[in-house]
Amino acid sequence: MRNGNLFAALRAAFPADLDAVAVETADAGAGLFYTWRDLDRGSAMLANLLDSLDLPGGSRIAVQVDKSVEAVMLYLAVLRAGHVYLPLNNAYQAAELEYFIANAEPAVLVCTSAAFPKLSKIAFQAGVRNVFTLNDDRSGSLLERAAFQADVHETAARAAGDLAAILYTSGTTGRSKGAMLTHGNLLSNAQVLKSYWGWQPGDVLLHALPIFHVHGLFVALHGALLNGSRMIWFARFDARAVAARLPEATVFMGVPTMYVRLLAEPTFTRESCRGMRLFVSGSAPLLTETFEAFRERSGHTILERYGMSETLMLTSNPYRPESARRGGTVGLPLPGVGVRVHDDKGRPLPAGETGGIEVRGPNVFKGYWRMPEKTADEFTPDLWFKTGDVGRFDADGYLTIVGRSKDLIISGGYNVYPAEVEGYLNELPGVAESAVIGVPHPDFGEAVVAVVVPRPGAAPEPAATIAALKSRIAGFKVPKQVFVVPELPRNAMGKVQKNLLREQHRGLFAG
Repeated sequence: MRNGNLFAALRAAFPADLDAVAVETADAGAGLFYTWRDLDRGSAMLANLLDSLDLPGGSRIAVQVDKSVEAVMLYLAVLRAGHVYLPLNNAYQAAELEYFIANAEPAVLVCTSAAFPKLSKIAFQAGVRNVFTLNDDRSGSLLERAAFQADVHETAARAAGDLAAILYTSGTTGRSKGAMLTHGNLLSNAQVLKSYWGWQPGDVLLHALPIFHVHGLFVALHGALLNGSRMIWFARFDARAVAARLPEATVFMGVPTMYVRLLAEPTFTRESCRGMRLFVSGSAPLLTETFEAFRERSGHTILERYGMSETLMLTSNPYRPESARRGGTVGLPLPGVGVRVHDDKGRPLPAGETGGIEVRGPNVFKGYWRMPEKTADEFTPDLWFKTGDVGRFDADGYLTIVGRSKDLIISGGYNVYPAEVEGYLNELPGVAESAVIGVPHPDFGEAVVAVVVPRPGAAPEPAATIAALKSRIAGFKVPKQVFVVPELPRNAMGKVQKNLLREQHRGLFAG
């Protein structure tokens, strides 16, 4: 019987020459070269260490460490040993981690040596028996203990429906929820993307994303591993350093902020992109202006796609022809993935009309960890997952994301979609980007408020900005107030944290 463990599929895709380079570290300082044999042996030793702990099958292994190739080996080892990987954002603070550890009840926690005094106390109080350290300089108790283990390991048998990972959502509206992803969810999505994005022999991935998130861990990393592709590995994104290594790569995946920073880097040129096959953007909306500027500067058209923690990738702009990629859209449903748009009464909407996005497919998660009622609420009676995103299809089947349903502003009984207003704001002279939010208002229920970031050397005037919008959009959509700020608050993946802006301005119209 075929082993449904994701690791078995990834390991089967390793090239025949295990001594070929799999990963080259590219940050400042001497680069390190890891072969495919290193990945195999290292993950085997770590898997054997986990086996030696006599953990129950399917134990959660919580990991909050800096990005490193050893962290990748740990991820592979968790899969290999048949346990459940629980990556935690490096930005999470003690109170958040206390919640995650109490909720997930991991059997093992791996953290940096710097965080050990704080996190080990939280973990031991929560009943976690095993706490190890792992640092980005190849030090820590995890590797010290694993060094005594054998470097061969028989992959644990797992079914496609068995749990492989739990990803906690950002929790912008209440407590974070743990999205349960199976071996089958992860493998099916990786296989679809390998085909749809044209992965080919000789591809080289420049990896500059975090690996505690779907984009860097499951989309980028799985893509390279499943294709047996070498990776140029950056622990953190640096526009100049990335531009210098792009001539050696063929695939790059980034968040919009990375593309904006590349465009601001003088050494990023058409020449530096000469061997590139594919630029992918996701995790946050890509401004049409950035899309156009990148095409003009590089000669390449960014492929924007759409996914989420609970579903992995759902839609993508076409790989070929490149001219079919449309700025401002996230493309077409991926093969095998169902995507539909319904109104708030569950009725299907025609092309051009905006409503809630619902999805189904082999990539859709198993449910929320220990939240059966919440899981049931998030699925329709015919078992489509309600994404919470709002969007519309055009006549050609391309999907445009308008915003999150929780971001919808109802002002004076009228629906205001922030993304629409932001689109108009971003077209105004002197505006680099914007965020539109709703805040409590005694008369309207909610009032529209805009926060804008100026272009270098510009100084948008709030009153003039409001006046300009009044000539472009309906009055109920026009912000009651505009604030000009140096930058918008963002999380580690570049998404604007509108919850922080709403909290900052919630008392604006009080009284």
